[in-house]
Amino acid sequence: MKTLKLLLGFALVATLFTSCYVEDVHYNDEPAISLNQLLNSYDLWYVDINQTQGYGETPFLQIAFTVSFQNGVMYANNNLVGIGSQGNGYGVQIGTYDAYDMILDVNHIIDGYDSFDVYQVDYNTIELYNPFNDTSYFLEGYQRSNFDYDFVFYDNIHYFLQEYEAWEKTYTSNYGALNDFDNENYLQFLSGGNDDTFRSSQDANINNINNIYWDFIGNYSVGNMSGNMYQKTLTLDYDFFDNEFFELSVINDSKIELYHSNSGTVYEFKGRGYIQYYRDAPTEGKSNIQTDELKKRKQTTNRVENTRENTRSI
Repeated sequence: MKTLKLLLGFALVATLFTSCYVEDVHYNDEPAISLNQLLNSYDLWYVDINQTQGYGETPFLQIAFTVSFQNGVMYANNNLVGIGSQGNGYGVQIGTYDAYDMILDVNHIIDGYDSFDVYQVDYNTIELYNPFNDTSYFLEGYQRSNFDYDFVFYDNIHYFLQEYEAWEKTYTSNYGALNDFDNENYLQFLSGGNDDTFRSSQDANINNINNIYWDFIGNYSVGNMSGNMYQKTLTLDYDFFDNEFFELSVINDSKIELYHSNSGTVYEFKGRGYIQYYRDAPTEGKSNIQTDELKKRKQTTNRVENTRENTRSI
């Protein structure tokens, strides 16, 4: 009797383990989400430029703050001017795409064809691996309703200053000590190159900004102010003169305020010649005078070798 009970017990345990095993296999055999479903699961994919791996560059990803995928059409927020409102938050159309078998083929309106292997890193992060330049970009998914456009804008003010061909002084306060900067009427922040060059001009009332004569050149930097995300510092380091230091505030998408710390004077500058970035192509009817080199976001972390293995024959 004891022997029979033991045999029945072993049989029951074996049956239970077999049942569990069958259920696990059935669960794992369920079809995975398709690439199209994955790309469309979020409205916006934020390009985390500092996570990039590899030594190459994919130009249209290097300048984009976000990309979006909608029914074969690809969108990007390449500009900070209008971010959150342009294209209902998606930005501008930059090309078309085809997604299949975890491969993303893109036809960009400027750069043409490119292709990526797509890897899902976690529930809202994907890796786009470009086998042509052995470089991976990492994108984080968000819905428009919970994406912090303001944070992206203020965290990248450096690039906002580059989105106009020139900044024209439109206001000087009637208070504050006289200083050399009173004579400066135009500023320009250059994209590309070392990404921190500015020029200034004492010209006045210039109708055609292409005719501005740039008197001075130097390097500029934008810094944070403790406890206030919406206010920054701007330092203009003239090549042959002392530095000028300001508190920088954004009034709207085309106007900034500069408070000159040493003199107590307030200036306002208005952007002229908005540059719509697709990559480095000028907007029709506007001269892109400052972009001799490609405008792109600069990776502030050290570049690292990409360990992703290229499995394609190209």
